[in-house]
Amino acid sequence: MTDSRIAGNVARQLNELPPGSAVSLQMSVDNYLDVMSGVIDLYAGKRDMDTIYVTATISFEAIKRVMQALEIDTSRVYFVDCISHIMMGTAAAQKDEHASLVESPTMLENVMLKVEYLLRRSQSKEKLVVIDSINSLAIHNNSWILSEFLHILVSGLRVKEARTIILSVEEHSTPEIANMVNLVCDSGIRAAKEE
Repeated sequence: MTDSRIAGNVARQLNELPPGSAVSLQMSVDNYLDVMSGVIDLYAGKRDMDTIYVTATISFEAIKRVMQALEIDTSRVYFVDCISHIMMGTAAAQKDEHASLVESPTMLENVMLKVEYLLRRSQSKEKLVVIDSINSLAIHNNSWILSEFLHILVSGLRVKEARTIILSVEEHSTPEIANMVNLVCDSGIRAAKEE
């Protein structure tokens, strides 16, 4: 069950951001579902945004099932999945027109190309790109390459006035990851239960 206060707080803070902005969204593992509900349902869904969801942690199929269990409309969510090809091969995404597989989380240029393609294909006035999560990408890439990827990706998204959310899991974060994200983000949101 999700905490509607956390989801609502995340959505409220995101609604204050202008087009082209990039935000770091820190969360605990325990708040993942709340964040997903706040970002995809309460924020992007209410604004009729197309969402490009880059996943390097869990397969797009698992995330889609979770969204459907939370009764989140997934018709405007497009996945760039960096992990399924390694785990299951290509058969999974070929069945889903909303999913593109990247061969490996180390193939960051392919991630950018797929995001660019989906942005161009989108008919939505407002667009959102979610990176889930920077911690997982940091496991597979060295810091310099990952930092360069973030800089190029976020700069390109700013020009197109697409909003960017970079998810990071507090329990798996390091000062190096935090600094890398802070260099490309305009602001930060911390999803936490109110004390």
